[in-house]
This record gives sequence, C-alpha cells and structure tokens, in this order.
Amino acid sequence: MTLEQLRHSPEQLRTRIAEELDRARSRSARLTDIDREDLVRQHSPLMSPLVWDYAHIGNQEELWLVRDVGGREPVREDIDNLYDAFQHKRSDRPSLPLLGPDEAGAYVAEVRRKALEVLERTPLEGRRLTEAGFAFGMIVQHEQQHVETMLATHQLRVGAPILDAPPPPPTGPAADRTEVYVPGGMFLMGTDLEPWALDNERPAHAVGVDSFWIDTDPVTNAQYAAFIDAGGYDDERWWTPAGWAHKNTAGLTAPQFWHREDGVWWRTRFGHVEEVPPHEAVQHVCWFEADAYARWAGKRLPTEAEWEKAARYDPATGRSLRYPWGDEDPTPEHANLGGVYLQPAPVGAYPKGTSPLGVRGLIGDVWEWTSSDFTPYPGFAMFPYPEYSEVFFGPEYKVLRGGSWAADQSAVRATFRNWDYPIRRQIFSGFRCARDARDADV
Repeated sequence: MTLEQLRHSPEQLRTRIAEELDRARSRSARLTDIDREDLVRQHSPLMSPLVWDYAHIGNQEELWLVRDVGGREPVREDIDNLYDAFQHKRSDRPSLPLLGPDEAGAYVAEVRRKALEVLERTPLEGRRLTEAGFAFGMIVQHEQQHVETMLATHQLRVGAPILDAPPPPPTGPAADRTEVYVPGGMFLMGTDLEPWALDNERPAHAVGVDSFWIDTDPVTNAQYAAFIDAGGYDDERWWTPAGWAHKNTAGLTAPQFWHREDGVWWRTRFGHVEEVPPHEAVQHVCWFEADAYARWAGKRLPTEAEWEKAARYDPATGRSLRYPWGDEDPTPEHANLGGVYLQPAPVGAYPKGTSPLGVRGLIGDVWEWTSSDFTPYPGFAMFPYPEYSEVFFGPEYKVLRGGSWAADQSAVRATFRNWDYPIRRQIFSGFRCARDARDADV
C-alpha cells in the first residue's frame, strides 16, 4: 500500500514508518561497520568523515523526532553545534571534537530507541509536522540521503576494497528507437498528494512545454567515450565559458575515476579496478561535462519540466503519474535503487520501469543533470525549515532528477528534486540529452 492509502490506517502507517526507519539504519550501519581509522579519516576535503555523517543522522533525528515531535528532554544538546551542517564546512569537520565511533554508535542507538517510543505515542494527524507521519518520513529520507553521501565518501576512499555486491542484471532488449518524441502542451508538475514530499516539490502546478525529443536511455559509457575520442575535452566549441575555464583549471579529461591504459578505459569503483562497462549509464560527470557532450551531439540537456513530463505524462489519460511506470511504489523490477549492486545497471535492464511515452531508466541508476537552475515553484511555501531548500535557491545550483543506484525508494519520486554545483563529480550523476521538435517531426 502507498503512504497515501496508509494514512487512513494509523497502526499500519506506524508499522510502515518503523520499517522504513529500520531499513535506513541498516544501510547507514553497514557503511560505518568498518575499521575505526577509516571512520574518523577524511577521505576527501569534499566530504565529511563517516563518523560525522553517522552522528549527524542521529542528531537530526533527535532534533525533529525526540525533541520537536516528542517534546522530550534532549539526549545530547551539547553536540548540536558540532553536527549542524551550516556551522562547519566539510573540510573543517575533522578538527572538531567529534564523537568517537563507539560514542557515536551509542548515541544514535539511544536516539532511535526514544524516536520509536515517540512513534508509538504520537497521533499521526492534527499537526502538519506529524500528518501522515511527515516528520518521520523526513528523517527517513534524510538518513537515506546521507547513506548516498557516505557511499560517495567510500568511493573516494583509497585502499583495498571493503564494499562488494553482486553484478547488476544484464541489459534488456534494445530500444525500438534512440529518442522519444514528447508532445508539447500542458501537464501537472510537482505534487500536492505525496505525504512525504518535501517543500521544493510543492505545490502541483500546470506547466506548458513545447514539443521535444528526449533520449530513450541515459548516455552510456561507450557513447561518452566516443565524445572523448573525438577530442571533446580539447574543443572549446562544446563548452560554455565557465565550463571551459573549469575544465582547464581542474584538468578534466574524462569522468572521475576513469583512466586509460593501452587504449582501454578502466575505472576504480569502491577499490575495484575494472574495465569500463560500455552499456552502463555514464556517471561521475559534472554538469559542464554533460552540457559539453550534449552540444557535441547536436542536442542539449532537458529542462527540469521536460524531464518530469517525459517521466510522468500519460498521453492516454492526460494525467501525471507518480512514477514512470504508474502509481505503484517502486519494486526491484522497476528500477536500480537501494545500492544493491553498487553500480548502474546496463541500459534497458528494467523494461517494467518504462514511461508511457517509451522513455527508459528515468528512476535509478544515475542522477540526471538538467539544464535548469534550482528555483522555487510558483506558490512555494517553506516547510518545515529554510535550510532544506530555500537557502539553496538560485543560479549557483543545477537540478538533477531521477535518483541513482545509491538512492533509496523513500527518497526518490518522479517529483523529487536534487541539486548541486555544476562542478560536482563525486556524486553518482549522469544525464540524457534532448532536442527541440515540431509536431510535424513525429
């Protein structure tokens, strides 16, 4: 049952919330059940020590569920400043008097015990913060988002592998065509109905787009390698001025973690060195690289509205679906989510996740860069705190959509909006291309 259906059954909703909290904790606990030295070390100035992320997860849970929703006395009020993400830059966090691994583990366990007690006693209605368990869902999503952040930290870690996973499913049937036509017109973007949707996904509003073509699948490693081989990193024509300047300053020559030996592309993935799989969606590319590839291919990145219309619009009914495949919650047959394989699957591996228009792989595998800046929707209302979305609105950030293989289904919706600086590459980001069309092009 969906959350919207469960909101009318409080006990079933409590059970679902407890299960989601436990599922998130099992993932974060696994990523921190490692050598103490690896937990406290900063593996990159871009990332926090893993032990900071773990205690931060507990601190946010304490602030919102134990103190705010539950009205209980603080567990560790003295550490609030240490784990406030806005008080200390990531590069500075190793120098703080952080909780050690054992102390952090005991802290998050104590907070979780109290949070579950609050869950049992809190009416899941009558207050916006607790309606349909919103505050609990917000904390579930927060922890799952930090799981993805911790996976990015693990990817930056140097040393023998400590994470492993089975291989992803094989590629599915080839697509009938490499592009899908999306008719112009209005559609409903955003949501008013998802109980755990965050403020930047709201409100639902009608948006019009012109007709366009969008790639059936995300750009693959093989396609991106062709861009490199064609001299794409050496030709200023394909880059914006800012992108060209960043490419030169940062010395970009290929996706992060790639290297070439004897004409063969290899990558390092969680300590494993392996040949780059040609049919997987390319990942670890920044917005500037994605934009340059699109220009080289004679296309462009889709706007955020175009991406969402391709993902949600059902031409048979004219309505916007919850997910590309319909209104059903994600299952392992729909998308590559939850970090099961620790990598993208080959394109086409999830035919049941195809949208009504015929676009594949829109949820899972890689976050997809769009051309859009991160801005509020018309009628946006901040809730429950400005530091989630509001303080990030502006042209400094680009929107990513769809979720990666590392994202969890609780933190991925067809309306979910991610954002980051256009220079970011350590995230599990890829893209697909679009181009303008006329109705006569069908």
